[in-house]
Amino acid sequence: MWHKIDLRIPKNFKALHYDFEAMYRYAVDLSRGGLLEINFVDIGSYSLLTYIANRSSNLRRLRVSDFLGITRIGIFEEVEKFPLLEEVEFSFWCIREVLIKGIGQPCPNLKTLKLNGKFYMKSADKVALTIAETMPGLCHLQLFGSGLLYTGLKAIFDNCPNLEHLDLRHCFDFDLVEDLENQFSEGIKVVRRANFF
Repeated sequence: MWHKIDLRIPKNFKALHYDFEAMYRYAVDLSRGGLLEINFVDIGSYSLLTYIANRSSNLRRLRVSDFLGITRIGIFEEVEKFPLLEEVEFSFWCIREVLIKGIGQPCPNLKTLKLNGKFYMKSADKVALTIAETMPGLCHLQLFGSGLLYTGLKAIFDNCPNLEHLDLRHCFDFDLVEDLENQFSEGIKVVRRANFF
């Protein structure tokens, strides 16, 4: 029990003034250091993430969505305390390469990375290059709405040899070039292209 915490708070509950952070903390305490997966959806603060990081060094899966209470820099400062992470999912309004570097370097076991949201257009390829540089063991990669370009995608193919699933939905800013299509057919089992819904 208490190895997975997934508190998805309906929007109408927020008006009822429940202390959701206290609920998260209590659930983390009940896990007694055995927490393996946590999902933050539309709630949280830097102090809550620090609380979890200081008590859950065995965490394998982290999902953060619309985490308005802390900065992205604050997130990867705490992610360094999760060296066993295998799966990370972030859904933010904007994603930059500094966040990716802060995850990839301290988490060598990372197999799944899911990024959902808007990327700064000038940094979409930088994000991809950082993924290629810091996450060579990836098997599953989702870059939903990334604005990814040829250079970044090619770097991922060249540096992530274990990649089996690639999700590029809503990446309308590039066309798959023929040589990349050939690489898809060689190693990647599942590809969800830009226009796939």
